[in-house]
Amino acid sequence: MPTAPKLVAGLLLAALAFVVTEMVKAGLPSSITVGAVSEVNALIAFFGGWKFIGARVGKGTSAAITNGITGTFATTVVCLFVHAVEQMVADSMDRKYRTVFEAIDGAITYFLEYGSFLLTFNVLGLMAIGAIIVAVAAEVASHYWR
Repeated sequence: MPTAPKLVAGLLLAALAFVVTEMVKAGLPSSITVGAVSEVNALIAFFGGWKFIGARVGKGTSAAITNGITGTFATTVVCLFVHAVEQMVADSMDRKYRTVFEAIDGAITYFLEYGSFLLTFNVLGLMAIGAIIVAVAAEVASHYWR
């Protein structure tokens, strides 16, 4: 059922995902081309905020912060998985893999490669602070709009 805390969590986590993705894109080598990655991540993050953060409000600030960090981590994993599988499918269409196991290995390789782009102090710091802000805002929304 739609509630204000779910909407707040979804919108704020989508905004956080968009900003983080733009930050990561700015630091990528010029040889890497990206499409609508920011928009896709924001869409995934909206549903992640709705499901992982917004659905668990009302248990206090410390629980909200924990849920915010958990929700942000889960959403990040889903985003990485989606983009890794997308790249693996594109490589499969180019007949880069001979077996299913090579394709799975390719997806895991892309997942780890894309995840390594997130391992900078600025990105991790923004994600942690943003997760806390999203969670506390959803918690506050749960107290004002029921």
